Amino acid sequence: MTASAGGHAGEAERGPHSRFRPSLELVEAKLHPPWARPGIVPRTELVDRLVAAQPRLICVVAPPGYGKTTLLAQWAQRNQRRVAWVSVDHHDNDPAVLLAYLAAALDRIEPIDPDVLQPQPRPGVIAATVVPRLAAEVSAMAEPVWLVLDHVELLSNQECLDAVAELAVRLPEGSCLALASRSRPPLPMRSRGGRTLEVGVAELAMGTGQARRLLEGAEVELPDADVDELVGRTEGWPVGLYLAALALRAGGPQASAGSRFTGQDRFLADYLRSELLDRLSPELVRFLTRTSVLDHMSGPLCDAVLAGSGSGRLLASLEGSNLLLVALDRHQEWYRYHQLFRELLLAELDRREPGLVPQLHDRAATWYEANGLPETAIYHAQAAGDPDRVARLVRELAQPAYAAGRFSTVRSWLAWFEDQGLVPRYPPVAAQGAWLHALAGQPADAERWADAAERSSFAGTLPDGSTTESWVALLRALLCRDGVERMRADAQTAVAGLDPGSPWRATAILLEGIGYLLDGQADRADPILARAAEVAAEAGAMPAASAALAERSIVAMDRDEWDKADDLAEQALGTLRAGRLDNYVMGPLVYAVAARTAIHRGDLGVAREQLALAAPLRPLLTYAMPHRAVQTLLELGRAHLALDDDAGARTVLSQARDILRRRPDLGILPRQAEELRSRADTSHDKPAGVSSLTTAELRLLPLLPTHLTFAEIGQQLYVSRHTVKTQAISVYRKLGVSSRSQAVQRLQELGLSA
Repeated sequence: MTASAGGHAGEAERGPHSRFRPSLELVEAKLHPPWARPGIVPRTELVDRLVAAQPRLICVVAPPGYGKTTLLAQWAQRNQRRVAWVSVDHHDNDPAVLLAYLAAALDRIEPIDPDVLQPQPRPGVIAATVVPRLAAEVSAMAEPVWLVLDHVELLSNQECLDAVAELAVRLPEGSCLALASRSRPPLPMRSRGGRTLEVGVAELAMGTGQARRLLEGAEVELPDADVDELVGRTEGWPVGLYLAALALRAGGPQASAGSRFTGQDRFLADYLRSELLDRLSPELVRFLTRTSVLDHMSGPLCDAVLAGSGSGRLLASLEGSNLLLVALDRHQEWYRYHQLFRELLLAELDRREPGLVPQLHDRAATWYEANGLPETAIYHAQAAGDPDRVARLVRELAQPAYAAGRFSTVRSWLAWFEDQGLVPRYPPVAAQGAWLHALAGQPADAERWADAAERSSFAGTLPDGSTTESWVALLRALLCRDGVERMRADAQTAVAGLDPGSPWRATAILLEGIGYLLDGQADRADPILARAAEVAAEAGAMPAASAALAERSIVAMDRDEWDKADDLAEQALGTLRAGRLDNYVMGPLVYAVAARTAIHRGDLGVAREQLALAAPLRPLLTYAMPHRAVQTLLELGRAHLALDDDAGARTVLSQARDILRRRPDLGILPRQAEELRSRADTSHDKPAGVSSLTTAELRLLPLLPTHLTFAEIGQQLYVSRHTVKTQAISVYRKLGVSSRSQAVQRLQELGLSA
C-alpha cells in the first residue's frame, strides 16, 4: 500500500498463492481492523462471551460511539489468521463491489477461485449466484473463518442486504459472520443452525472500572467518586467518556465534564465545540474541520486539499494524542476520523466555512484523479458541484464498470445527473444511460434516457474527438426505434463522426452490418461484419467482437457453409469467455449460434448445454434492442425445433412476437418469425419442460434458492405474492417437481442455479 495509491490493494497484500484479481481497485485499509493504538480499553468479558458462545451470527447493534468496531477488532485478534474483515462505506452500495471486498478478505485467509466473482450484469441475481459460490469457497477451506462486516448501517442497497443475509444463512458449520451496525440490520437474525448472539447498548456501556482505564489511557486521573459521577452522567457511553476526558485534559472544568450529553443527546455538537474545539488552536481546528470532507486521509492528500504542507507530520501527531483519529496501517500513512467525530467536524465545517466545502472537494477530486483513482474523484466532483468533471469521468468509466457487473454503481452515477436536472446538458451521458439500461434488459428506463438524449440541444466535439451527433446516432441505431433502414443510416452517421480511436467505433460498424443483414443483403453485410470483428479485436471491445463473429456465423449457415459457421461460432464462444461476458446480453446469440452448429455436426448434448446457458439470459432480450432480441430468439427457436423441442420453440417465438408487436419494422425478421411459428404450431405436442419457461418464470429462478419468502421475492420483482406463487407452481410443473426444495435441487442438476 502506497500513499500515491490511496491505500489501495497491491500485489504485496495478497497471499503468495492467490489467483484472485478483483475487477476494481480496492481500498486496502478497509480489509483490516483499525490499527489498535495504546490506551484502548480491553473489553475482555465481552470478547470472552463472544468466543465461548461460538455463534453462527453475531450482531453488535448500538448508536455511534459505543465501541462496536473496537469490540469486534479485539474479538478478531483472538484468531488473527482466520479473520476476514471488511469496513463498509457508502461506496459499497453495489452488490458487486461489496462481494469483491468480501472475496478479497477471504482470499487473504486461503486462496479462492478467481472465477467466484464472475460478472453478473443482471440486476437482482447476485445474491443467488455469487453468494452461494462464495459460501462454497468458505466450506472448502481447511478451517472455519470469522467474517466481520463493520458499519453495516451504511448499506442501503437492498441487493447488498440480501447478499449479506444469504451469506449469513449459507456459511458452513464452525464459521461465523459478525455484523456491526448503528441500527438493527434488516436481515434474518436467526442463522441456519439458530445460534445468533446479539450485543447492544446495555452490554457495551462501560462501568466504573472500564471508565477508569479509558480515562487513564487519555492521561486523565480522577478520584473514584468523580469517575462514578462521570459514568452516571454519560450513562457509560464510551465516546462520551472519552470526549469528557479530552475536555478535562484540555483544561475544561471538571464539574461540567460529561454533564450535558449521553449517547442519544442532541447537544453533543455544542459540547464538542465549547469543551474541545474552542480549546484547540485555530490552526488545528481548521485542519480538523477542513480534512473532515475526506473518508481517508494521508499526508499528500491533506496537503493537496488544504493547499499547504506538513500534513503527514500533523496526522501522526494527532494520532499519537488520541484525538479520535484512527491509523489504518502500521506504517502510519493513512488515517480516518472516528465516524462520530467526523460527522461532528463536518457539521462544524458547515457552520464555520460553508462556502469553502465545494473548493475542498474540488481539490480532493483533482488529487484522486491525478493519482489514478477516478471513481473516488467522481464522488468528490459531485460534492464540489462540478458536473463537467463528473460527466467526463462517467463517460470514461461507465462502460468498464458495467462490464465488471457493477450496474448499481453506474446507475448511481447516472441518477446524480437526473437528481441535479443536468441530463439535457450532457447528451453523451444520456446516451450512455439509455445504452446501459438497454443492455440490462430495462427497456422503459432505456427509452427515458434515449428521449433525454434526443431532446438535448448540445452540439460540438467531445474530448476524444467524436461529435455529439455521432453518440446520439449510435444510440438511435442500437435502439432501432424507427426501423432497420434508419438504423443503418444512423450507424453510418456514427461511424463517420466517431473518432478513429473511439472504443465505440466497432459497435457502430457492427450495427451497420446488422442493418444490411436484416435488410436481406447478406453479401453486403458480411464484409462489414468482418471489419467490425477486426476493429473490435484491435480495440479490445470483446462484446462487439463476439457479436460480430456470431453474426458472420449466421451468414455462413444461411449459405450452407457449415464448416465456416462452426469455426466462427467457436471464435465467438472463445471471445465471449475471454472477455468474461458469459452473462451479458450478447451471450444468448452466441450460445444459440453455437447450438445450431453443434446440432449440424451431431453434438446434440453440446447443443442442449448451449441452450441451457442461453435460457437464464432471455429476460435481457427486450424491445430495448429489438434487432438483437428478435434475431437471437429466432436462432434459439431454430435450435429447439431441430432438437424436436416444440414447446421450447413456441416459448421463445412467443417472446419474439411480443417484441415485434412493439417494433414491427425489423426487415426480414417478422417473415422469418411467422415461418418458424408455423413449423412449431404444426409439430406434435409434447409435455412442456424446462425449455418452455417464460421470461417471468426465468426471472424467478435465481431467487428460488435464496432465503427470501414468496412475499419478499414479490417485492423484488414488483409483483404480488400470489403472482410469485402461481409462477412457482408453473416452474415446479415444468421441472417435474412438487416443492421449492425439489425445484432448487433440480435447477442445480440442470446447471441453472449456483
